Amino acid sequence: AEELAAITERESLHIINEFAKTHFMHNLHETEEGAAVGLSYFEERGFRKDIIQKFQLGYCLNTGAAFTDLALEKGYNKAYLEAIGLTKSKDERTFDFFKGRVMFPIHSVSGRVLGFGGRTLLADKKIAKYFNSPESIIYNKSEILYGLYFAKGDIVKYNECLLCEGYTDVISMHQAGIQNVVSSSGTSLTKEQVKLVSRYTKN
Repeated sequence: AEELAAITERESLHIINEFAKTHFMHNLHETEEGAAVGLSYFEERGFRKDIIQKFQLGYCLNTGAAFTDLALEKGYNKAYLEAIGLTKSKDERTFDFFKGRVMFPIHSVSGRVLGFGGRTLLADKKIAKYFNSPESIIYNKSEILYGLYFAKGDIVKYNECLLCEGYTDVISMHQAGIQNVVSSSGTSLTKEQVKLVSRYTKN
């Protein structure tokens, strides 16, 4: 029964992340704030529409709790929303952890959303430029490489994996036609990540 409970929790977290990804993509393309703030940021970076879609980039509205309110309204479990770091609570108040940030979903090798990176668009030095989802039963950043889901075919094809620094580097390389690229996103390279690459290439 415990195993079943763990599977159910794991599955629930995946489902919430999937819901969040879709919601953030909707914000980016279908809301005024998302288009004016988020989409224009990606376009200023020179990202094409097809690349923005491919990497499922999104935007979390800056209203405080728009995502959390919607998720709770749809019946998602608050404890799970907090466990994967999408929702924070403080003195009875709940709010969106990533509010006002452009969103980079982090995929498993099979393409499931494990967590998110969120980049602030404010030039405020007191605010961390990137927030990442906290560690959870589905997200362990030392065992994940950003972009591997999109890169694995070409890593095998060219028998080589290129490692770059962050999300936008991976996306820029893809846009330039170089797809055998991953990044360790804000952590130093770990043994687990090297092992992960070695499934596809030794180079």
